[in-house]
Amino acid sequence: MNAAAKHQPDLLERPASLLVPTWTKTGLALLYDEHTSNTYDVRLKLTKELLIIQKQDVVCVSGGDSHLNNCCTSKTADWRSRSEYQSQWHQRGEVYTRGSGSPGPSSDQSSRASSPLFDSGLHLNGNSSNTAPSSPSSPSANEPKYEKRWLDAVSLPLFMARISRRKAGTDKLRSNSFEVIALDGVCTHVLQFCTAAESTDWLQAISTNINDLTQESIKTANKYSSPDDQIVHTGWVCEHLQGGDVEPLHSCRFLALRGSSLLVFRSPPILASDWTQAEASFHLCEVLFKVHKLWIAEDCWIQTRFYMGLQQDGELRDSEPFCFSVLVGHGQSFCYSVELGSELVLWEKAFQRAVFMEVQRVRTKSYMCSSQGKILCFTLDFETGFSCSDSGSKKTIWKYKFSQLKGSSDDGKTRVKLLFQNSENKQIEMKELEFANLTAVLHCIHSFIAAKVATVDPVFVNNHSLTQKYMCSS
Repeated sequence: MNAAAKHQPDLLERPASLLVPTWTKTGLALLYDEHTSNTYDVRLKLTKELLIIQKQDVVCVSGGDSHLNNCCTSKTADWRSRSEYQSQWHQRGEVYTRGSGSPGPSSDQSSRASSPLFDSGLHLNGNSSNTAPSSPSSPSANEPKYEKRWLDAVSLPLFMARISRRKAGTDKLRSNSFEVIALDGVCTHVLQFCTAAESTDWLQAISTNINDLTQESIKTANKYSSPDDQIVHTGWVCEHLQGGDVEPLHSCRFLALRGSSLLVFRSPPILASDWTQAEASFHLCEVLFKVHKLWIAEDCWIQTRFYMGLQQDGELRDSEPFCFSVLVGHGQSFCYSVELGSELVLWEKAFQRAVFMEVQRVRTKSYMCSSQGKILCFTLDFETGFSCSDSGSKKTIWKYKFSQLKGSSDDGKTRVKLLFQNSENKQIEMKELEFANLTAVLHCIHSFIAAKVATVDPVFVNNHSLTQKYMCSS
């Protein structure tokens, strides 16, 4: 008994989690072609690098002449409607059955039900599901046999691809549907799903794979870049352009946070030379990132689903819930939106990190200003705080720590009043300065103070992140 027990194999414990990649997914959907207004049943296969769209077709699996089998096996990549498939495969049935020596269908057997090629089941070898099977006989060895199979029609690379729920030429978002556009412009057409949850599930999965590929690309690029030229984050956004009295216009832009700059592109930079072709470039210290006001439901569970992008469209009060603005140094504001709340969180955290890194790198920033008719030099220093000196003699007139700033106000044009608390008598002292580039100065003050606070209390940044409140830290 004991000897037998010694030879018993060790019990295999079930792992806590199976090692199945989370980036793979398979499911059914409808594909809508806006140009032809046709809808097709398709199957989607998501891998780490590809979104594969499959169409169901009838293939000859055995019997008949080999060259006929090869012809019958569908390799077509163009999209056709269901009626076109029915007509095509009915004609093929006449040709291939006659070619194998079997009589072709008569002219009154042109309906789908009468043709074995359109049997609703998978057994397409001469027995329609609507009729009883014929008595056993000795079929010809060359009699063709058909099966329905899912065949790859489109394999769309996810690297630098983008997702859009917006209806072309309108300001409206599609319900339970979206399209995926590859880097080279190849489009899936509109993928439609039965429920909002299913649509969001696929949207999240595809978006995650796109972002993972982007992060891998960023890591590779950063290995060959200097410490001052590191890429923090990149990705597609939808820019909202106000066209006066007409409806707002929208345009796709590719944003990149790299080194000291926020870069705006019309298409992703792939080659090293592409990085010099930015449509616009802004200094990160003078950029202010702002999440738009979001409608937050009272129920905490709904809040979580909302910010994760899982809430149904009908339950959102704003058709553009995931928006942010970028205010640049010269006063202009750019409004962007993303498809999911998780993407909004990524951008918010990326801007915080990029600005922090840039402040840590430059350490100090100076601007020319005037006060009471004198030309002064206003300086922000990450270590010491604020200071103001004479532009000619370089003599320091006053200086305060960041913690001594108690308030400020400005006229929105050139003048700002800074309120500091005297460290000795605790009195408030006002310093009024005039700048030619006031917006840039105010944004830079914000960047330096935020970076200083993050150094002293890193938890503070996450606690004051609007989107981070309802998302788990990644």
